[in-house]
Amino acid sequence: MCGICGIVYGDRERAVDRATLEAMTRLMAHRGPDGEGFHLDGPVGLGHRRLSVIDVEGGVQPMTNEDGTLWLVYNGEIYNFRELTEELKAGGHRFRTRCDTEVILHLYEEHGTGCLERLRGMFSFALWDGRRRRLFCARDRLGVKPFFYRHAGSDFIFASGPAPILSHPGVERRVDLEALDLYLTYQYVPAPFSIFARMHKLPPAHFLVLENGNVTVERYWEANPERPLEIGYDEARARLRDLLVEATRLRLVSDVPLGAFLSGGIDSSIVVALMSREGGAQVKTFSIGFDDERYNELPYARMVAKRYGTDHHELIVKPDAVGLLPKLVRHYGEPFADSSALPTYHVARMSRREVTVALNGDAGDELFAGYDRYRAFSLAGRMGAIPGAAPLGRTLARFLAGAPRDSLRDRARRFAESFGLPGPARYLRYVAYFGEEEKARLYAPRFREAAGAFDAPGQIRRIYEACRIHDETARLLFTDLCSYLPGDLLVKVDIATMAVSLEARSPFLDHRLVEFAAALPTRWKISGGEGKRILRDACADLLPGEILRRGKQGFGVPISRWFRGELGEYLREILLDPSSLGRGYFDPARVRELVDHHQRGFRDHSYRLWALLALELWHREFIDGGGGA
Repeated sequence: MCGICGIVYGDRERAVDRATLEAMTRLMAHRGPDGEGFHLDGPVGLGHRRLSVIDVEGGVQPMTNEDGTLWLVYNGEIYNFRELTEELKAGGHRFRTRCDTEVILHLYEEHGTGCLERLRGMFSFALWDGRRRRLFCARDRLGVKPFFYRHAGSDFIFASGPAPILSHPGVERRVDLEALDLYLTYQYVPAPFSIFARMHKLPPAHFLVLENGNVTVERYWEANPERPLEIGYDEARARLRDLLVEATRLRLVSDVPLGAFLSGGIDSSIVVALMSREGGAQVKTFSIGFDDERYNELPYARMVAKRYGTDHHELIVKPDAVGLLPKLVRHYGEPFADSSALPTYHVARMSRREVTVALNGDAGDELFAGYDRYRAFSLAGRMGAIPGAAPLGRTLARFLAGAPRDSLRDRARRFAESFGLPGPARYLRYVAYFGEEEKARLYAPRFREAAGAFDAPGQIRRIYEACRIHDETARLLFTDLCSYLPGDLLVKVDIATMAVSLEARSPFLDHRLVEFAAALPTRWKISGGEGKRILRDACADLLPGEILRRGKQGFGVPISRWFRGELGEYLREILLDPSSLGRGYFDPARVRELVDHHQRGFRDHSYRLWALLALELWHREFIDGGGGA
């Protein structure tokens, strides 16, 4: 893994200042502690920080082709690089290194922007084509690796995060209010938005071309089949197993030590099992737990570790872990309200003491319907067809209000609230932190007026309606694949691991596996009220029965209890500070009410309060303080 950045000025007489480029690059040192490199050519400057994983000695960047007309900065891993190298050599290309970076250069020489179709992996990169005076940028299909950019006039600045872009002297720090509204809905800022005005994120599966000062952005891939696969269940199950084995084997290629995150859930347990079978060496595994048994999965992780004889490591996360929040805020660069960022950082930091690469089970739930909401979603839609069910659901939801998020009572509330709603609105009942009515109560008058022109629900509606398979569960999975997965889950893992210079790899994110899973009929994913049916069947011989029969627990944090106990004073100190209340975004009385009602036990607002806390800490760091990672 690495950090990339660069500047391209539209005025050919304006040279990139080396000190500016070096300052941008230094802000990504955590992403690449093993070295840095620069390429400057008049109005073009490229910077790179490297975490050495493949060809430790030879893979220095920025990297050029034989005649110096192409220059590349790249972050990621191309897992089929060996296969592509042999193919390109047979076509007459000469290689100077053993690393995957050089493969991209030669593929571009051969196929232009079509090179993306051949890449199997995770990546973000920028390639300067000197002959055509063109910058070609791309982001991987699922959005594992980040790419931020700012295009102002004919000038273009890009980086792996917002901090390097903000360090450029021509960039102002101003909050994009529409992005803020989206954040409060989803707990993250979805691409192409950025929390900073006039800054954007390149969406997953898109490439960008800068030419003559103009930017064009195009999609190059989508896991959106016209219809489900027409094959038998046994054939599909065998094919799924083959794809999982292949995806895991490809991700074991490394010139540095590797291990795995092990939660005790089905997905990470499958990955550890396949690593043990395919790798031939003892696997190092890393698990996080809590002193609250409702959130603790360590007994299940130990079960898998024992079965495969792994070198197992554990850590208990306690409330004092919240002291890391300001540091995490600096690394994220944008407000981010998934509280599991804390344990993810801890498991990454623990892992980095032993390994440089860690595999994980991310995306198994989104591909094979592992979340409870997938089952509830369809049932709630059918309930709406029953006369009188919708008003009864609303009455029941009011009775169940105030339960801890993701508790059984809270799930029942959201289920009842969604009776009879259209699909996108039903989806939002399950994922929104602040609904539209709740945001209206929270916002100060000027922000409320501005938000009247925004359409946060439209983000989900457009994705949901774009799904070609008109099956409600398939649409829900597609929506998560295009929104929650890249906007929340993959951001969380990338930032947490890169903060400690650890590379994370997920076999479930292999795009061939994703395409296959997207085309499987829903009945093979959900059966008898249980998700992941075909995945459980395909890997039944790998796991203990207790793991196979487990439901989804989630990687949660006991913040509800923490905010009423050990962290109660900290929460009040941050959110009720006069400077926080005086920013003009929110009604101070409503913020006080949220804090008070939660701490007195009237309602559980823990996740909303966490979102406001993360936002305030971000604002202090990036807007008030002018800081960066």
